[in-house]
Amino acid sequence: MNKHPLSNLIALGEGFTTEFKRTVTSNLGREICAFANATGGIILVGVNDDGKIAGVGKHNKLKSRVQSIARSAEPPIAVDVESIGEVLSITVPEQHSKPYSFGGKFFIREGATSQQMARTEIREFFFKEGLIHFDETPCTNYDLERDLTPGIWSRFVQHAHLPEGLEPSPALDNLHLTKDGRMTHAGAWLLCDDITRYTLQAHVTCAMFRGTTKTYILDRKDFSGDLYAIYEEVMVYLQAKLNTALIPHARGRDERLELPVDALREALVNAIAHRDYRSTANAQLYIFYDRLEIVTPGGLPAGMREEDLGVKSVPRNPLLFGMFYRMGMVEQVGSGIKRIREMCRDYGVAEPVIEVSENWVTTTFKRPIEQVEDQVMGEVAGEVTPQVPSQVKNKVKPQPESRPESLEMRVLSLLSNGPMAKSALSTGLEQKKVSGQLNMVIRLLIANNTIEYTIPEKPNSRLQKYMLTKKGKELMEKWRVSK
Repeated sequence: MNKHPLSNLIALGEGFTTEFKRTVTSNLGREICAFANATGGIILVGVNDDGKIAGVGKHNKLKSRVQSIARSAEPPIAVDVESIGEVLSITVPEQHSKPYSFGGKFFIREGATSQQMARTEIREFFFKEGLIHFDETPCTNYDLERDLTPGIWSRFVQHAHLPEGLEPSPALDNLHLTKDGRMTHAGAWLLCDDITRYTLQAHVTCAMFRGTTKTYILDRKDFSGDLYAIYEEVMVYLQAKLNTALIPHARGRDERLELPVDALREALVNAIAHRDYRSTANAQLYIFYDRLEIVTPGGLPAGMREEDLGVKSVPRNPLLFGMFYRMGMVEQVGSGIKRIREMCRDYGVAEPVIEVSENWVTTTFKRPIEQVEDQVMGEVAGEVTPQVPSQVKNKVKPQPESRPESLEMRVLSLLSNGPMAKSALSTGLEQKKVSGQLNMVIRLLIANNTIEYTIPEKPNSRLQKYMLTKKGKELMEKWRVSK
């Protein structure tokens, strides 16, 4: 390794496969062991945590000490030690006698840190000793010359927070996303335009249903870009389909999603990062009238028990999980479930229920339907201000204002003349096209049984129209009298 690749490696910063150390310390054996139990890595001695080179002296003595530490592992770990200027580089190649221990303890690499595990957990964590995780295996369908386009690389550099101007080949090697000149599955999933070209079942499906069962589907969409794009697009979908309350204050109103956005992000990352990509099923998100379900194939990773949820983390796909940590999609290693529960409590909604089976993990968020119904019907009838969550109720002083006729009320007024298609409603509202806001209003009015389909057995029919229910007609009559 010459000076130029060293500067590239330091520029990438610490991560799943790279560790900086100011000097050779007593915990060096822990770091070597952790890399050996993962996919290997590089330890740079003489580099500060901030990436500045401090250097070390007496390299020959230190090399002997490092080799002695590595041989003290059980079983002994093969390492390569070389001097690069003032820096001592310790390369831990991928090992094939896992699990390894040091000082009677077992360690594994998670994100940018090394975590201690029990021997039984290490054995469970790997399906068998020496097994390579699927995300680390070569993706035979990925052609680096054909598939790694400048656009894909530029997008990845931005998402992975890499310095501009890095050459793809050495950077991917240092990140362990390529091995022996071939892209790993983790690399293919992160550097692509269509993930199903490389792993057919790696896409994510979102669906919205009428009521509390899967009898009537209102909307469905598959997301199959790269994993980062899938994550972002699914979050946009959830925020568009879930309800938003309007919180009044002195300067106007703030929007508040019915479920905490950060908790949904964390749950979605868990579904993408920890699912079993060898399964023939894909990750699925279902929105029902009363709940949101996130269904992940594969059950719990080896070494995890249901009672461990929220206590520790055992990534099923450690290389992919490490990249998510680099991309900022994972804030704190091993704290995902705990953080989700805390965020839901702070938000004033129920904590999610996590159900585990041999082949599936389902995370269910209960939707606060009563609060949303009160808010929507108050807006429609023009009788009350939007519902304010209890944690902010005492801080809000609604300001007197002359209310314009709400969009909900305008839709009901148009339907008073008879059934209408969505496009006709859009025209009647003087919109150039069907807006997302109109779609949301229609969903809420259907959920509140104020309007209904003219063809309920085929919600997505091109001939579909909407009409007032008995409840909707009574509401309109009451509104006219009040005017």
